[in-house]
Amino acid sequence: MAGQRKSLTGTVVSDKMEKTVVVLVETTSRHPLYHKIVKRSKRFLAHDDRLNAKPGDLVRIMETRPLSRHKRWRVAEIIQRGEEAEIAPQEIGAEYLEERRERQAEAAAAARASAAEAHIKAEAEAEAEEPEASAAVAEAPAGEPTAEVGAPSEEVVEAEEPAEEEEPQAAVDAEEPADTEEQEERPEEPEEP
Repeated sequence: MAGQRKSLTGTVVSDKMEKTVVVLVETTSRHPLYHKIVKRSKRFLAHDDRLNAKPGDLVRIMETRPLSRHKRWRVAEIIQRGEEAEIAPQEIGAEYLEERRERQAEAAAAARASAAEAHIKAEAEAEAEEPEASAAVAEAPAGEPTAEVGAPSEEVVEAEEPAEEEEPQAAVDAEEPADTEEQEERPEEPEEP
């Protein structure tokens, strides 16, 4: 009776299910109109009660009675063992992820370094501009006898004060809105014992 049953040869693509393997069977045929050889593939669920078949194996499957909703085939024999990968796919993925994280960390460090350099250059330029402005103001009163020597000019006061107060104000402004939002969102509720 076994000789009368259909048999197909295919490659095992998955063995994740219990006592079941997925077999990919590829067939070739000539297209009726274009006369080109067309390759078609179909996946079959096959029963493997001995749990011998592994992904990559070339197996022969035979048609049998319905074993489950989709399983109508049984693994008859393993024709050729597939080559096992030296490294598991999970390890390959882990190595790739580690390399990717390292590259991202290096890129982030480079971005932080360039931002720090830009900040330092901006501060250096601001400091370089301040002595030039104060030197220009100091030269102007010396050339003009009408300006008071002891009174500072308004330009010097305006140039110095914002530079000193900008950083502390930004820190204070950043802290205050968070506190006020929390107070507005949570009105005081009477405590219940």
